[in-house]
Amino acid sequence: MAHLGSARRRALAVPVGLALTASLALLPSVSASAASLDGTAGTATAPKATAEGPKLSYVANLNAYATVKAAKKAIERAGGTVVTAYEQIGVVVAHSQNPDFAKQLRAQRGLFVSVGATRTAPMQAVQTTDEGATQRLSEADAAKAAAQAQEGQEPLEPNQWDLRTIKADEAHKINDGSQDVTVGIIDTGVDDTHPDLAPNFSKGQSANCVGGVADTTEGAWRPYPDGSDHGTHVAGTIGAPRNGVGISGVAPGVKIAAIKVSEPGTSLFYTEAVVCGFMFAAEKGIEVTNNSYYVDPWLFNCKTDDDQKALVEAIGRATKYAERKGTLHVASAGNSNQDLAAATLEDTTSPNDTTPVTRTIDPRVCLDLPTQLPGVVTVSATGDKGLRSYYSSYGLGVVDVAAPGGDKWQVPATPDANGRVLSTVPGGYGYKQGTSMAAPHVAGVAALLKSAHPSATPSQLQSMLKAQSTKATCPAQIYDATGTLINATTCQAKWGQTGYYGHGVVDALKAVK
Repeated sequence: MAHLGSARRRALAVPVGLALTASLALLPSVSASAASLDGTAGTATAPKATAEGPKLSYVANLNAYATVKAAKKAIERAGGTVVTAYEQIGVVVAHSQNPDFAKQLRAQRGLFVSVGATRTAPMQAVQTTDEGATQRLSEADAAKAAAQAQEGQEPLEPNQWDLRTIKADEAHKINDGSQDVTVGIIDTGVDDTHPDLAPNFSKGQSANCVGGVADTTEGAWRPYPDGSDHGTHVAGTIGAPRNGVGISGVAPGVKIAAIKVSEPGTSLFYTEAVVCGFMFAAEKGIEVTNNSYYVDPWLFNCKTDDDQKALVEAIGRATKYAERKGTLHVASAGNSNQDLAAATLEDTTSPNDTTPVTRTIDPRVCLDLPTQLPGVVTVSATGDKGLRSYYSSYGLGVVDVAAPGGDKWQVPATPDANGRVLSTVPGGYGYKQGTSMAAPHVAGVAALLKSAHPSATPSQLQSMLKAQSTKATCPAQIYDATGTLINATTCQAKWGQTGYYGHGVVDALKAVK
């Protein structure tokens, strides 16, 4: 999911995320160094730090008794430059050209639990999980929708089959959500100048976290001029207001904030930016985060690999810290049409910032980040007919809930007859499909729940999301990528859940009652 929630998972149209395979073989080789446990200089045998290799970014995770001051000294002695340090969670972000940097720090067990490179390619001036390219709304379809809009509806709402699927339109008659609740969109940036987003946008809770340090200067959170419309699309689904313009979001009364974490040019989502995003959300009092991506460059991060293990640790610390501060995290399951509860999976796309190497991984050991972290709500995608979307990943005990993500083969009876999800994009409106589009529906419902229950904790909100969902049994058939109905033999059911839908499809109406 470092690639946009719905698209990045597949190679179909969007780059796919993090591969677990042989990361060390792809990174500069390193040799252990001698150093004392308190962070002081090592013996005469300690190798001298060099600056011969490509410049890479690293996360260094401190042990419970280490100080950030000692860690910084060790990092500098190993030829690194500290970018930022999160003392609250014991994570330091650093840059280094020393090929032995990570191994030299790992040898200092009195300071570090794990150290790893966040990328396999040299740093340069992120990705997502939507399936396919954006389809712009035509003037003709906009006019047809407006002509059929009923009193109280937004002009394009007749095309929003997804709102009606989760009864959001009915929920809005009771409660639109509270301005005391903010959903942080950790993504490619949000166009806050869009007339259907500006009224609910919170500049004071928005930033650009690319590189690992939050930049809150005016407009830093917006998409790059040549960048992705992904975050803006997600934002509209969550919180486009009922203002007589365009569409309505699931929670049109709450605030939305943008936390940009995608690299310019590549739209890759690296660990240091994502950690910054979660920490910024926590410190700014954001109640819900939406994460429609996976963390690059590995589609799955294996804890058996020194580098990938450090990425899991750093992001896990950040999500747990934010959760303790009152933030619920929602994430997309991905678009690889994979069973995340399988004994093994094949990853052919990692690392996606250099040359991918095919590998077989165990999803219990090799995690999709942040989707498979504890406490994160994992969301699969459905279409207008209620079937799992053909691209959506799934997994019994992994997927928590389902929501509309769009499916071009499940055609709704709307004026535009388009099975994708319609939302805001810079300069107008467009259709996307993917688990990237499903997650913001859940984030919106979570925001409605928080509005109705201001004192609810993240774990309580998650429990309510599951308990109030509309139960869905395994279907007899689903559509495949070609639009052919096939037997749904991959759906498993147990514990009142299914691998396709988890506890069920979220219900906005129940959230506000």
